[in-house]
Amino acid sequence: LAQAILWLFISRAPACSDRLRTPRPGSPLAVRMLALRGISRVPGLSRSLQVGVARRALSVGESTYLRSSTRERPKTCLNIYFSRFSDQPGLAASVLSVIGRQGLQLTHLESKLYNYSFDGATIEVDIDGIADDSPKLTQVLKEMRDLGVMVDVKPPLEVPWFPLSRKELDRCVDEVIGSGTGGLMAPDHPGFNDDEYKKRREQIAEVANSYREGDGKLPHIPYTADEIATWRAVYERLEVCHARWACDEFREVLPELKAEAGYGPEQIPQLQDISEYLQSKTGFRLRPVCGLLSARDFLNALAFRTFCSTQYIRHGGNPFYTPEPDVCHELIGHVPLLADPHFAEFTQKVGLASLGAPDEAIVKLANIYWFTVEFGLVKSAHVDPSDTERSGVKVMGAGILSSFGEMEWSAAASPSEECRQMGGIARDYPRLGKPVLRDFKPEDAAAQPYPITTYQPLYFVGESLRGMKDLIGDYCDRMEKKFYPVYDPITGTVSPSRHISRLPRTSTVHLQAEKQKAYFESLKE
Repeated sequence: LAQAILWLFISRAPACSDRLRTPRPGSPLAVRMLALRGISRVPGLSRSLQVGVARRALSVGESTYLRSSTRERPKTCLNIYFSRFSDQPGLAASVLSVIGRQGLQLTHLESKLYNYSFDGATIEVDIDGIADDSPKLTQVLKEMRDLGVMVDVKPPLEVPWFPLSRKELDRCVDEVIGSGTGGLMAPDHPGFNDDEYKKRREQIAEVANSYREGDGKLPHIPYTADEIATWRAVYERLEVCHARWACDEFREVLPELKAEAGYGPEQIPQLQDISEYLQSKTGFRLRPVCGLLSARDFLNALAFRTFCSTQYIRHGGNPFYTPEPDVCHELIGHVPLLADPHFAEFTQKVGLASLGAPDEAIVKLANIYWFTVEFGLVKSAHVDPSDTERSGVKVMGAGILSSFGEMEWSAAASPSEECRQMGGIARDYPRLGKPVLRDFKPEDAAAQPYPITTYQPLYFVGESLRGMKDLIGDYCDRMEKKFYPVYDPITGTVSPSRHISRLPRTSTVHLQAEKQKAYFESLKE
């Protein structure tokens, strides 16, 4: 086997593709968290927007497009058995050379003992660009069997549905989620009794829902004077906090965002301007959505360096409170760090790892996303021993960066009592004077429960964005997966390394609900 593998890498036959290489794969915002946990429907929007508008009606032509826009490139998986009686030096190399002579490429190669160590070994190979009924495959099978080995064609591996291209992200945003107990329809939402605000939300949702990949420029929202006033209040309050608590990478990009993407207190930036800026920096792009996506769909979009962003803004009656993510959270909290190469890379790696992953893995990846992209901290690069107000950490998580109260709670050496009261800590964690800080380890973050109605009692702290990128990359590479997704940034497509069959999309609702229930039960102990 070692001889065969060595031959693959040193021969000039096209049997080995570069695809063999491992690919580079709020405030307590309760609704964003519930989105990561896979619950359904947009809060506060009309029934037609919750179901009908959110799930765009497909015409006959569109149905045909969805079936054919991204055809999976054919692959075939062969199981090659080497009996201990027929095996001999060089046999594996001879068998694999058959593939090269037919001008075919391997996308996957693995070997294992057959029946433990009692009776030879097997090699599984996936061949790109060849169907089960291809004449070339018939010839490959014949030549291999003539060499004295047994060869079987294996059926495709079944995996949860995932998009193969940016175009297929249209299907990921057809259904939006929210919660039956929070958001706009909850009595404590500032806009609950404001019919005009609800109508405005529906208008913006319709605009976002009408967008499809390839439509050109992202929808432009003509924000009202009242909406801009709400943005201004939030922007100016957070700007002061960012100068004190935000990580260096976040603060360094703000001048460019002001100059190139329209950031500032006097206008709400448009997604098109921001998307163009991000593409020039890290290749990330924004896509409007009319509400919140499931954890699977949201993470899947990140695999294509696409961040799904809402465009509506919180109610002006209380600009410093929102039970759900809005344009302030998305643009002020998330966007700046998407311009950082290290942050962008590990964000995409989490997305790539989510493609075709089982529900249990989606839960773990959503947790990692929560404790990094949403509520992550990094060690300060410049610690002043005489500064007793800071704890030596800086904020990188968007959920914290869009909350002036949680910035103090998470990063101050001694958070004020007012801060503890405001974030629900004094009520739910009366003995907790400041948060628990732990070194970031993806395995720990993946298994760590968290509350959704208070500031976080525990945060993970990374050495740096680069260090977190490396740790997350290693974790994603170690995940047990049926295949590896190979991303092509030029075409915006993903090619699976194995012969797979995509199943209908599934939900992590039951797993996440059980996990959240267990967490709240633990608080009673």
